[in-house]
Amino acid sequence: MSSPTVPALDAATVRADFPLLGEEVNGHRLVYLDSGATSQKPQAVIDAEVDFLTHTNSAVHRGAHTLAAESTVLFEDAREAVAGFVGAEPEQLVWTSGATAGLNLVAYSLGNASVGRVSIHGSAATRQPVGASARFALKPGDEIVVTEAEHHANLIPWQELAARTGAVLRHIPVHDDGTLDLAAAASLIGDRTRVVAFPHVSNVLGIVNPVAELIGLARDAGALTVMDACQSAPHLPLDLPALGVHLAVFSGHKMLGPYGIGGLYGRADVLEDLPPFLTGGSMITTVTLDEADYLPPPQRFEAGTQPVSQAIGLAAAARYLEGIGMEAAHAHEVALERRMGEGLRSIPGIRLLGDATGAERVGLWAFDVDGVHAHDAGQFLDARGIAVRVGHHCAQPLHRRFGLTATVRASTSVYNTPEDVDIFLDAVSGIRSFFGVSGGTTA
Repeated sequence: MSSPTVPALDAATVRADFPLLGEEVNGHRLVYLDSGATSQKPQAVIDAEVDFLTHTNSAVHRGAHTLAAESTVLFEDAREAVAGFVGAEPEQLVWTSGATAGLNLVAYSLGNASVGRVSIHGSAATRQPVGASARFALKPGDEIVVTEAEHHANLIPWQELAARTGAVLRHIPVHDDGTLDLAAAASLIGDRTRVVAFPHVSNVLGIVNPVAELIGLARDAGALTVMDACQSAPHLPLDLPALGVHLAVFSGHKMLGPYGIGGLYGRADVLEDLPPFLTGGSMITTVTLDEADYLPPPQRFEAGTQPVSQAIGLAAAARYLEGIGMEAAHAHEVALERRMGEGLRSIPGIRLLGDATGAERVGLWAFDVDGVHAHDAGQFLDARGIAVRVGHHCAQPLHRRFGLTATVRASTSVYNTPEDVDIFLDAVSGIRSFFGVSGGTTA
């Protein structure tokens, strides 16, 4: 239930802002419960991108003509809006093609530091070394700590970095209820730890992790912190500088924005000391045949042509969510999550993942249907106009931890209504009988 100080969200009015949600699927009203994979887009986001492409489109940070100047202003205004959405300053936001690209940027930048690559910026007379390899270099025996609940995008880059540098990858386990084992984290994070990477919210479990505690443990060890905020940025009020994390990534298409764009937040001193990953045009000051001087952040990490129209669309998404209010959005989704969780618990043969008593959550549940494969369950729901995610959700190790290969995942956003949840629950209650499976107990 919404707090008295938080205005209630009118989901029916919000839903009307999303043109695709007016469509029918397989002859049924569309019930879209796959926002954890990608969100639908409000008309304001569609209009912002189309308006730019129709009336202003030009390359940014180059050209002496009016369209180039106007495009550059809109592009940097978008950076300011999206940075502000996560509590940051514009110079702390690096545009990426998505969260996966942002995490790879960080891992490969650390790899460059580990082989002694030192970036240079400034004029020939005043150039200063940046990308201080001593700060970020990893050597054999150093440790990178991740959790058992990672999306592959926040796991495989660290596997690769460990393989290249000789560092050791360590894993914080999760309890049977899906919560992180903080006692294990405290024992794993120590003097040899150089990086601690973790999700703010697991894309399978839906639990808001105790990231302040993880950041505190990493701070005491002098380790760099890297947070996957893909499942929190669209659903929770987020102030990354106040949280104290060094680096964090989020995805535009999950927070009502366009595809092909995401953000990397970095604390100013960290970005200043990181060497670049991609090099080329747009991130340099001076280039000779033998060497190059690099721009300061964030442009140092934005080589090549940038996703200009997508940035403008993402800024429109951030403004749309701010117009709703993130406190109201979170309260609304928590109410839906509770309704959904209670309903799923009452259905025989349903096993919920991450069903931790009292845990803070977002509107996401993954579950197993006893005797029915997740893909069959998903097709059953799709035939009734209900869109969910099925599979391992790019989290094979976590599914293996729970003895599963696949689950059904239902995830909400600001445009979902209690009616959506009720239609979904009614359909789920009929899955096992449709496939001729009987018996079983509730989770």
